[in-house]
Amino acid sequence: MQGIHGGDIYSNQVKADFSVNVNPLGIPKAVEAALYEAIENCNKYPDISAETLKKAVSGMLTVPKEDLLFGNGASELFMAIVHGIQPKKTVIPIPSFYGYEYAAGVADGEILYYETEEENGFSLQKDFLSVLTEDVDLLFLANPNNPTGSLMSRKVLRNVLSHCMDNGIYVVLDECFIEFCGKEYSMLQEIEAFSNLILVRAFTKIFAIPGVRLGYLVCNNQLLLEKIGRQLPEWNISGFAQAAGCACAMQTAFVEKTATYVEKERQFLEVGLKQAGYKVFPSKANFLLIYCEQPLYDRLLEKGILIRDCENFRGLSKGFYRIAVKSREENKTLLKAIGEI
Repeated sequence: MQGIHGGDIYSNQVKADFSVNVNPLGIPKAVEAALYEAIENCNKYPDISAETLKKAVSGMLTVPKEDLLFGNGASELFMAIVHGIQPKKTVIPIPSFYGYEYAAGVADGEILYYETEEENGFSLQKDFLSVLTEDVDLLFLANPNNPTGSLMSRKVLRNVLSHCMDNGIYVVLDECFIEFCGKEYSMLQEIEAFSNLILVRAFTKIFAIPGVRLGYLVCNNQLLLEKIGRQLPEWNISGFAQAAGCACAMQTAFVEKTATYVEKERQFLEVGLKQAGYKVFPSKANFLLIYCEQPLYDRLLEKGILIRDCENFRGLSKGFYRIAVKSREENKTLLKAIGEI
């Protein structure tokens, strides 16, 4: 797993971490307070059914609480989905998050990679549906995609979901970065229309709490939910995670503020990177994929700045880097370091 994810601050001397894509506004104060208060309940087992958390998130999303399932981060849910479905054939468009491949690898089946092209902005093309045949059991998609930041329209997603439903294919739609883009891009409001849709999100990125580990999925297929739920251990959601999640569910204004802030800072960073001579790919997320021929990772690390080297992403090669959108001051520091390089 070494080098697969960003955030390798433990084996490097890092002053500024641009390799992980969490909210530059930090943890909401109410969530910090909830985590502190949760210390008092450390002598008790957490609620095994997470009922208070279910009600809070159900209200936040306006979905039935019966359609929700929580995990120790989205990663645990990806693994539980694969164990529950036991796919014989899984399709993963690339480049994309390594966690899909890692989870799909636990099944005794085949993984088919659909490679998107740089000249097409790493987007799905018309031939994609021809790959989704009746022998496929599971499809992983991300919207927006990681590491490209590209966003699929709801029209495209509806076409894919309808095609997959006709062919008996379950679709895992990773929306872990969707809050940075605006809720109008989410498929959440159409969850009831597709019994083959498993929508996965996390509190990690938007609320800047990767250390808490809390993800959730939404699905209106109760038989499928039961299969997935059986793959999760008891008490998989800690008291801290449940308390934090309940507080996060009340942060609607914070999420809206974040989307506006990130869009402004992403544009600022994009202009600076282009002025430095780098190729910057269009993104709607809180990170940017760039290409340059300099050994940018090593040069910046010498200055205590960590970015994500994307050479080990399937479908990418040497010279691709992912850079998180952070605060204006931090973004200026990065651009200044790049200018010195």
